[in-house]
Amino acid sequence: METKVQNREQWRNKREYFLAVAGNVVGFGNVWRFPYLCYKNGGGLTHVFLCMQVHFLLPYCFFAMLVGVPVFLLESAIGQYTQEGTITCWRKICPLGEGIGYAFIVIQLFARLYTIIIAWSLFYLGSAFNASLPWATCNNTWNTDRCVELTSPNWTSEHNANWTGNWTHETVTKSSVSEFWERRVLGMSAGLEEVGKVRWELVLCLLASWIGLYFCIWKGIRTTGKVVYFTALFPYVMLAILLVRGLTLPGAWQGLVFYLYPDPSRLLDLQVWMAACSQVLFSYGLAAGALTVMGSYNKTSNNIYKDSLWLCALNSGTSFVAGFAVFSALGFIAHQQGVPIDMVTESGPGLAFIAYPQAAAMMPLSQLWAVCFFIMLILLAVDTLSLCPTQNMNLILYLVAYFVLSCVFQGGIYQFQLIDYYGANGACLLFLCLAECVAVSWAFGADRMCDAIEEMVGQRPCLLFKLCWRYISPLICLVCFICSFLDYQPLTSKWGYVYPAWAYGLGWAMALSSIVVVPICGVCKVCVTEGSLRQVGTVILLHENQRQTETSIVSSKYLTDQPLVPMLLNH
Repeated sequence: METKVQNREQWRNKREYFLAVAGNVVGFGNVWRFPYLCYKNGGGLTHVFLCMQVHFLLPYCFFAMLVGVPVFLLESAIGQYTQEGTITCWRKICPLGEGIGYAFIVIQLFARLYTIIIAWSLFYLGSAFNASLPWATCNNTWNTDRCVELTSPNWTSEHNANWTGNWTHETVTKSSVSEFWERRVLGMSAGLEEVGKVRWELVLCLLASWIGLYFCIWKGIRTTGKVVYFTALFPYVMLAILLVRGLTLPGAWQGLVFYLYPDPSRLLDLQVWMAACSQVLFSYGLAAGALTVMGSYNKTSNNIYKDSLWLCALNSGTSFVAGFAVFSALGFIAHQQGVPIDMVTESGPGLAFIAYPQAAAMMPLSQLWAVCFFIMLILLAVDTLSLCPTQNMNLILYLVAYFVLSCVFQGGIYQFQLIDYYGANGACLLFLCLAECVAVSWAFGADRMCDAIEEMVGQRPCLLFKLCWRYISPLICLVCFICSFLDYQPLTSKWGYVYPAWAYGLGWAMALSSIVVVPICGVCKVCVTEGSLRQVGTVILLHENQRQTETSIVSSKYLTDQPLVPMLLNH
């Protein structure tokens, strides 16, 4: 295939591309989604921390080497080689797989949901500028009689009693941080059926988030290329500051030992492997279309092969180092409260909004550390969400997501959990990675893809990449895709809420929406493309009409006693 270079914008230099991709793949998933993802696949708080320990690195590295890095290179190389966006690139690579591009758009639509995380972070950031952190005390209007301050001398005994004794929802105490999250920020209702009132403060924060994201891309990569110098680099500065501060806290060593102590028996747990696979897909930004789009703005001579390897190493390394920052803070909290680390905090979507604010509230200069953390979380989210297939598509997704997926009502957290669990889950991404590998390796050709990379960078990819694209990665994705259904666990809430049956049906509809679009588009492409099934059907119909005509002629000749043999010979 000859590359047709169109009048398309390009990155001004390699640094802009590298920082844009680094900011996109190294996002809030490293500090927020990873623990929550392990919770979803494990079903318990203890599994969250076990999932993040060193024995988790073995399955993580397995999937990273055999799925993450090969598909990362594949998506980036497709964009650079075709110089096209998410959908149009497949018209050159494999027209039958054009539905993969449309499936990416569906994934991006659900990904807009995570803008609410920026709104939550903005809310916390504004609250951190008070004279004292509002989530550190129980003398606020939103607190209940069950509230317990983190600095309370009775906190340790009450906390241990709640975990070891027989308690009910009415008698269990709540930390001031949990009450701030559930009652002040979310104003949680009783369930998904109870929509509740609009949280106007969150509406304003969400609106500010959308405006900020839009202006990050409103002039295309000319704006994005400048923005990433700040949004991609500053979170690393904040992470380094929080890491150094965390390592100097009392009890940090206890948290690091818990993080680094392996438990080989957990390798026999299928859920650990499934969680590792999902984490690789999410953290590498696979099957979302962003890698293809950003690669398409490169010059065709850019060494996409070397860039992909470095970016994958940076992403995995950041996840590992971020674990030290996480567990040093959790070790400090456990030391202060006198409880085991696996009993430090609750898990779920609010993990980052409970554990980190709780640690900040216990430190000297607590407002400073809270501000640093939430600025880092906001910038990580901006990098992850600011790049979409096209500017026009971005605007459409923004408008739809703001009114449909806003989660700014009192029941919004239940909606958030439902969409997060089903809308863009690991099964969807596994199927799309499988479809990508099959379309490129078996339709376009794995050898031709290697030739294309060699043509661009002057270096042929390692043989392992060809084997992964053709055999290993599709097989792993297929097995994990099947296992995700065999090991399926319905969504449950940590607050004891059970979702209604219609909610699960809606969830499965969202999960299948990005999957079914691939075969549907493929069938439609076959039916309407000249020279394919449409033409074959037309030929069959013409032959059938001709046969019927000949039969009628023969019958009429026979009935009129005309000579039959000469007529048959003529036909």
